[in-house]
Amino acid sequence: MAQYSMGEAIKQFLAQSRLKGSIQALQIEDVWESVMGKTIARYTDNIKVINKTLFITTNVAPLKQELIYQKEKIKSRVNEALGEKVIEDIVIQ
Repeated sequence: MAQYSMGEAIKQFLAQSRLKGSIQALQIEDVWESVMGKTIARYTDNIKVINKTLFITTNVAPLKQELIYQKEKIKSRVNEALGEKVIEDIVIQ
């Protein structure tokens, strides 16, 4: 039987479970304000991760448009803040 550190065991468990997206969304919510700024964070209603896709919900039309234009920048900032390539695509709702 192979020996794993606690961190490795948790990462392996999460990789195989359905909880991973929810936990990643929580991690993103924790860094969202520092990554995007207070104003954008304030007007962002919901953030969730499904299959490496980040779903961002806002009801502010100009912000929605700006987020659409900044998708690649958002993706790289979030991945950099989390220290791994968590997000491959972004959907603005």
